[in-house]
Amino acid sequence: MKTLLIILSLGGLALTVIPSVLVFLQEITLEDHKLYMIFGMILWFTTSPFWIKEQEL
Repeated sequence: MKTLLIILSLGGLALTVIPSVLVFLQEITLEDHKLYMIFGMILWFTTSPFWIKEQEL
């Protein structure tokens, strides 16, 4: 389960980085960029808290 959450979280991060590069290269439109970024943000913030834990001191 934790592995699946990590994969989904990294996919969300990829959806926040890759579209920016694609807009810069003029491969996708700005509207598509915004859609991918929102989906990636939601994916990251809904999956990452379940596998990232703070280190205890």
